[in-house]
Amino acid sequence: MVYENKILYIEKEDSQIPWIKIFPKKKYKELSDCDDKTRNILFQTMLLIEKEMIKYYNPKKINIAIFGNYLPHLHIHVMARFEEDSYYPESMWGKKQREANLNLPDFEKFKHDLLKKLNRL
Repeated sequence: MVYENKILYIEKEDSQIPWIKIFPKKKYKELSDCDDKTRNILFQTMLLIEKEMIKYYNPKKINIAIFGNYLPHLHIHVMARFEEDSYYPESMWGKKQREANLNLPDFEKFKHDLLKKLNRL
């Protein structure tokens, strides 16, 4: 668990790349099922994480995905992507292209900085 408040919680995906998942605490099937407040908080949180990943990791691209096919509980994936990661330019669920050659800054420092900003939302 990376973060939790009364509306949502954030988890880190175990991956070679920086990858965060945002879940509303109330189980919604679709984004359109959310009340306005929850949807706005989810988007604010997603955008904050995206901006912080760009600033901290300097990725080639940020990928954002909302699926829920296997887990029918709305959640948002935010991933920092790099040309040197194993799957780029494929999605992280796509065909592996190579062995990763990443030398990324420490996630704990990223998390520390992110938590300070999340607590201000």
